[in-house]
This record gives sequence, structure tokens and C-alpha cells, in this order.
Amino acid sequence: MWAAGCAERVLHLFESVAPGDDRPRDAIARARAYGRGELDTAGEIRRRFVAGRAASYVETPVAVAAARSAAQAASVAHVGAHALGAAAYAVKAVGLAASAPRSDQEDEIRWQLEHMSFEVRTALATLPSLGEDSAGPLGPGLLTSGVLGSTIRTIQAELAHVAPGGIESPPPVP
Repeated sequence: MWAAGCAERVLHLFESVAPGDDRPRDAIARARAYGRGELDTAGEIRRRFVAGRAASYVETPVAVAAARSAAQAASVAHVGAHALGAAAYAVKAVGLAASAPRSDQEDEIRWQLEHMSFEVRTALATLPSLGEDSAGPLGPGLLTSGVLGSTIRTIQAELAHVAPGGIESPPPVP
């Protein structure tokens, strides 16, 4: 649900370029339905690439990033780490659309962190750090570089004080 919320915040950036293409909107709706337990995992794994294909039909980088955010949200049914991809692509889209990219990206990350439920924080805190695992969405690859990588690293740094079992521990003393 959190990943869908991240993607939904930038959906208008895709729809302003491709108003007749409902694939990203549908992916967000499916991610929410999956989060409510209304859709099965196998079916969503099969459909997870649909929104990503919408990214190849638009030419503006901001619309591409917004479509990819929706695709990552829909892919949470496959691997929960895609939630971080949804957040990172949303931040990228915001930055590409902004007149003050860095400030707007920081504001978006702050919104994302403030809207994480305790359960989301706990689940994301159990994931390997970006680039540490050789496989999966957090392994070496596209999500490790540029604004995508820096966004995920920032989020993971904020989650570092969530202890196993979901109990928040104090941040480390410098």
C-alpha cells in the first residue's frame, strides 16, 4: 500500500503526457488491491510488467520515471523490495518535474518516510542494504545508481534503527 501511495503521487506526471494510457493507474490500483488481499500473488507476478511497458511508449523522462514507479509498486507482489524502487522512481519523477529538484526530492523522501506504517518500516528494515545482495531488485543494477540509489540509501539509512522484530532502537550515537 505504501509503494502504491508513492507511485500515485507522481501518476499525474505520466497521465499529463499519455492521458489515454491507464496502465500505470491500473498497476497502482492492483497494488492496493493486492495489499488488501483481494488479488493472488501468482496473478500479480504475471501482470507486474504491464505498467513498465507504458514507460516505453512515452518520450519524456519524467513520464518514464512515473510509469516505472507504478510498475515497481505492482511488482511488490513478486518481491517486497520493489517498494523501495517505487519510492525511488517517484523521487526521480519529482526531481525531473521540479524547478528546484533537490529540494523537491528531499520533500518527497520526507513525505515517504512520514507515511510509512510501522509494518512497512519493519518489513523494509529487514531487506539487505542496496548493492549488498547479488540478486533481486536491490542487487547491482539500475536501482543502485544516481537518484534511484541515493533515494534508496537515504530511506535505508532512516530505517537502520529499526531492530529485528520491529522494535525501534535509538539511532547510533555519533
